[in-house]
Amino acid sequence: MSDKYHNSILDNHLQIINEEAMTDLGACLAKWVKLGTIIYLDGDLGAGKTTLVRGFLRAFGYHGAVKSPTFTVVEPYSLDNNMFYNYNELEDEVKLKADNGLMTKSRNDSIKVYHFDLYRLEDPEELEYLGIRDYLDGQAIALIEWPEKGYGVLPKADVIIKIIHQNQGRKINLLSQSENGAFIVSKLIANKNE
Repeated sequence: MSDKYHNSILDNHLQIINEEAMTDLGACLAKWVKLGTIIYLDGDLGAGKTTLVRGFLRAFGYHGAVKSPTFTVVEPYSLDNNMFYNYNELEDEVKLKADNGLMTKSRNDSIKVYHFDLYRLEDPEELEYLGIRDYLDGQAIALIEWPEKGYGVLPKADVIIKIIHQNQGRKINLLSQSENGAFIVSKLIANKNE
């Protein structure tokens, strides 16, 4: 993806030495997202985008196969909501307690994560036929490979993760595109420094 599409509030880099480190990055990312988060995954074929997604999903307790949805374009996942920290729900629960002292709101059994691979898209308008607006309605998390193929139709990302091949491992550029993205990037960088 060309840098002309980026307007980074916070720009940071990580070094990934192997596949395990890439899955660990995905797991760390999963700790800090909230519903409605959109993450672009930018990198060449074989860079490790799907490996990162696998780590993300494993952090939520998903143990099934994780493959790049190159031919299906999107792969939906329903994940355990007990593993997910929903900032908005926490705020609602605090308001409910303040209003009546009772906990009346029930938790959903699962949350939705959509893994997109736009590699085979010929035209960004194809996303409209797929119902992209229904997927990205703020009630799910989206991880999008090859986002440049959807430029002009896709909403702005919270975080762009650029994965760059190097002789030894991968260089990861973390580009925040929103306040939520800046929060996520700062947590990923803080985790690196621990």
